[in-house]
Amino acid sequence: MRAYIAIKYHEDNGNRDQIEAISNALEACGFDTVCIARDVERWGEVDLSPHELMTHTFKAIDWSDLVVVDLTEKGVGVGIEAGYAHAQGKEIVTIAQRGADISATLRGISARVIVYDTLAALAPLLRTNLRRELPPAETP
Repeated sequence: MRAYIAIKYHEDNGNRDQIEAISNALEACGFDTVCIARDVERWGEVDLSPHELMTHTFKAIDWSDLVVVDLTEKGVGVGIEAGYAHAQGKEIVTIAQRGADISATLRGISARVIVYDTLAALAPLLRTNLRRELPPAETP
């Protein structure tokens, strides 16, 4: 299974540790992960035009089984990715650190919403919530 990670990217890679922690948590659950900033732009080594960026993004979403949207920090691109994934019939799981503002529209298209306190706590929450036999549920 492949999981696409939708997250607001920082040009200075200021949230690289967060991206890597999310990827590691998903990989611990048995997912191969794809993240445009890491896999295509190679942490800023490759400069893509906006059109090229979105072409790569949409192809990566198309090839994924699951889209994990981290909404700890809002971004227009994250909303575009979530909307595209929903239109393509992809399962969307939204994750966010406690206190983040998750819109009603994103909640409405998400199979699950998982709220975490720390990145270290994310992997066990994903293991519990990404099991197929569990119904969609929000983590308190």
